[in-house]
Amino acid sequence: MAVRLVVNGQARDVQDRLTVAGLIRELGLERSACAAEVNRELVPRKQHEGRELKDGDAVELVTLVGGG
Repeated sequence: MAVRLVVNGQARDVQDRLTVAGLIRELGLERSACAAEVNRELVPRKQHEGRELKDGDAVELVTLVGGG
């Protein structure tokens, strides 16, 4: 079953029972420092594996980019 999320402002269909960590991996961001917010609530990194996403959730993912 698919779940519809809004990820960084764009609609996206994902698998049911996907976690924040799973979404980060799916998007190829697992090697970056990544902050996650679900429905305007910060999800601490230690909770990424256990925080399941539900239909209609709004997710914001922010990565840090180094440079000069």
